[in-house]
Amino acid sequence: MALRHAVLAALLDGEYSGYQLAKAFDMGVANFWHALPQQLYTELAKLEKEGLVAGRQVVQESRPNKRMFHVTDAGRAELTAFAAAPSKPSVIRDDLLVKVQAADRVGAAPVIAQLHERAAAAEAKIEVLGALLVRLRGDVAEEEFLRHGERIGPYLTCLRGLAFERDHLAWCRRTAAVLTERQAADAPR
Repeated sequence: MALRHAVLAALLDGEYSGYQLAKAFDMGVANFWHALPQQLYTELAKLEKEGLVAGRQVVQESRPNKRMFHVTDAGRAELTAFAAAPSKPSVIRDDLLVKVQAADRVGAAPVIAQLHERAAAAEAKIEVLGALLVRLRGDVAEEEFLRHGERIGPYLTCLRGLAFERDHLAWCRRTAAVLTERQAADAPR
């Protein structure tokens, strides 16, 4: 998957400025695709040049003008082709795993600290994703929303992000506890 597909998917819900797209990425898309704002602006320019999105200038009185973008028919066709293409298996590529792999040979203390930091970040993300799920479904019960909700794609990806963060939190806590216990057992008495 390329950033282009994540941007096109994010723009399916309407017209966004680059700033609004960055906020939408932070709130919904970031649980499965990370991009910096400058990457989004660069990608929007490429997509517009290729005719996959269209932009229009909005003149503002007391603030700088902004460009608003929406997906074109060609952009929808690109997303349709992408959705039909086989997906690659998921892979984990995480520098913290390399550090854990080496922790018993190079020292566990800094790795334990980083595991605690990651656990705290996962807890914060769990809270954000939980609130986002509530906002997406409104007053409707989850099962009812999943059966009859108007747009469930963002909800389903958010559920996946929540499951990932919960699992990641549990792994970080357990791994930190194991390394801490082993470190204590190996300490000179």
